[in-house]
Amino acid sequence: MQRHATDCGLFEETPTFSFEFFPPKTEEGAAGLLETVERLKPFRPTFVSVTYGAGGSSRELTRGVVQRIQARGMATVPHLTCVGHTEAEIDAILEGYVQSGARAVMALRGDPPQNDPAYDRSRDAFQHAAQLVAFIRKWEERRKLPFRLTIGVAGFPEGHPESTNRLREMDFLKAKMDEGADYICTQLFFDNHAFLDFRARCRLMGIDVPIIAGIMPITSISGMRRMATLSSGTNFPARLLKAMMRAGGDKESMERIGINYASQQCSELLDDEVDGIHFYTLNRSRATLEIYRNLGINSHSDVDRLRMLNDIYKS
Repeated sequence: MQRHATDCGLFEETPTFSFEFFPPKTEEGAAGLLETVERLKPFRPTFVSVTYGAGGSSRELTRGVVQRIQARGMATVPHLTCVGHTEAEIDAILEGYVQSGARAVMALRGDPPQNDPAYDRSRDAFQHAAQLVAFIRKWEERRKLPFRLTIGVAGFPEGHPESTNRLREMDFLKAKMDEGADYICTQLFFDNHAFLDFRARCRLMGIDVPIIAGIMPITSISGMRRMATLSSGTNFPARLLKAMMRAGGDKESMERIGINYASQQCSELLDDEVDGIHFYTLNRSRATLEIYRNLGINSHSDVDRLRMLNDIYKS
């Protein structure tokens, strides 16, 4: 269908639909996550990604979640960060992921531990995601794997929070591609124009890999404030803020507004031939399921129909 299908088949059919989960810290949380996975499984997502705590704090938890989800027949893309690791540790993590059945990995620079604001990145084996991507490619060569790992990297439609030079920032992104990355998954955003402009700038740079849009429905003012802190630099459009304020603090109304806003984002992105949509689920299924329904997707057959119509339209 579109470019850059890889050995694991993540992009043989587009647009892709994928979900992101984080590893729970308790058995109760793990049970809740698996319930969420079961509710979303009938839609047969292209893949699900599993995050990785700052400084590698959830390494074993991430591997455990990968194993449980793989056992349910869903392709997983575990995260791997540069922060707090030697080459030997990254080697061991990659080995664990592959042994768990993963055939793809999300290579990230990563955030420093929250309790160490003066964290010294020079102590890490790699300071940039491009270096991590290069290491992964060399690692799979040494291991003589019978398959090629699919490597995803992060993209920032509204700019990386630590960068003030947007042109130089694109050079860093291109470096990740040059080292062997296969696709880009963006940070969450609420302004589709920012994503579309980012995609256009990538194409101008010769970055011709799938670019997946990161979507998260905001369901409360407190959630919005939390996201503003966690995803520094993300713009919250006035029309979204006004709609949330009109709800007057009513929880159900704010949740509906956030879901409808995200649904409209997804509808517009699909019309603009987005390569894929990645839902940041916060380990919950309700908002994602509601967005699917708003898009007219009630089963996996509806996803197949959407892809078929896209192909007809493009031809």
